[in-house]
Amino acid sequence: MKKGVLIILFFVLLGNSNTVLAQTEPEDIAMATDDYQDAFYESLKQKGIENYDKAIASLDKCIKLKPNDAVAYFELGKNYLALKDYKNAQEAFEKATQLNPKNKWYWLGIYDVSYETKNYPLAIETIQKIMVFDEEYKDDLISLYMITNQFDKALTAINEMNDKFGKSEDRERYKIQILSQGKYQDAAITNLIDQIKKNPKEESNYVNLIFLYSKAEETDKALDIAKQLSKEIPDSEWAQVSLFKVYLDANQAEKAIKAMNIVLSSSKIDSKMKHRTLNEFLIFVTKNPQYAPDLEKAIAYFDNDKEIDVAKEIGKFYHGKGQFENAIKYYEKDLRTNSETDRETNLLLLDAYTQAKQFEPMTKRAMSMIEVYPSQPQFYYYAGLGNNQLKQFKNAKTVLEMGLDYVVDDKKLEANFNIQLGEAYNGLGDAKKKEEYFLKANELLKQK
Repeated sequence: MKKGVLIILFFVLLGNSNTVLAQTEPEDIAMATDDYQDAFYESLKQKGIENYDKAIASLDKCIKLKPNDAVAYFELGKNYLALKDYKNAQEAFEKATQLNPKNKWYWLGIYDVSYETKNYPLAIETIQKIMVFDEEYKDDLISLYMITNQFDKALTAINEMNDKFGKSEDRERYKIQILSQGKYQDAAITNLIDQIKKNPKEESNYVNLIFLYSKAEETDKALDIAKQLSKEIPDSEWAQVSLFKVYLDANQAEKAIKAMNIVLSSSKIDSKMKHRTLNEFLIFVTKNPQYAPDLEKAIAYFDNDKEIDVAKEIGKFYHGKGQFENAIKYYEKDLRTNSETDRETNLLLLDAYTQAKQFEPMTKRAMSMIEVYPSQPQFYYYAGLGNNQLKQFKNAKTVLEMGLDYVVDDKKLEANFNIQLGEAYNGLGDAKKKEEYFLKANELLKQK
């Protein structure tokens, strides 16, 4: 809104002339009597040093000398506004508009009061009067319609301003906000399809349509529009979404990677499309592992992604495929990038270590996690398992007995603890204890 624009009002001394143009700014005044002039200048001086009460007293003198002076009332309104005395400010501005309704600055005074007091109906009414002098104030009207949820009126005004003055960043943002609501989506989609037919070189229409399809989870339609865009505007960042898919399907890896990097580095393309692009490349890399270094570089684009831990998700993907070495690599990357102590990721990593028979790093990590989560039995279990595999049976026995106390209502985990305790006692040469724990494990497994 234009609330942030400083309205600079200044004097023009016109010699002995008492004529002031009808649409001059409020402080472009002709001097009256010496007493009026002294009082008026004193009010400006006091306002300049923020002595608003004294400025108001001087302006009261001016009004007594010239009761129908609109400029004095306007200045009075500004001083009351500075004091947040909104009632007196509004009355002063209204008096100024009654005396001279053709000066937009006086109406802007009322607008300032109505905006600061959140009297939006009055703000809308006032801005409509200001638009008579300056149509670009319709942007303020659009903002007021958005604040008051009058989206139909806002959309109409946005289209009118776009047609007359061209698109603006704020208007496009408001338009997307409006069109993202279900009520408007069907009409908006139809309108955008028509706009693309009329002007196939206007990128924003494709982008808005892709956004709507993506929000509605109609990703295939979004990709179709991106493909259409790539034909009309090949250098568009959004066009690379489609070109990436085309190149990938054609097994043109180098071109696909180049397109993918443009997509992932773009500030214009939404995260859903970026994640879909990365997932498709991940599937490609599982069949073409020579491009794994390019996958590593691609993941780096998501290091600051707050919505999804991309490295963890890729680790899970490889985990599910039984590619435990790759899963370990991405779990470790996720822990380095995000949080070394994330419980879920550490448990996934420990399982992957187990499957890959990497018992030394598994044991070391499990022991460090016991310090962070001293009541989580899973970490004691992995530490015991690892120590057994490393033939550190005494350490295994100690950590397993400690962890068993924390197992609650989990028969499978309790059975696994007993199996590992049996292994530990077996390693220590205690056959009786070994059989005792193995039997207990069997009983627990039967109860599952």
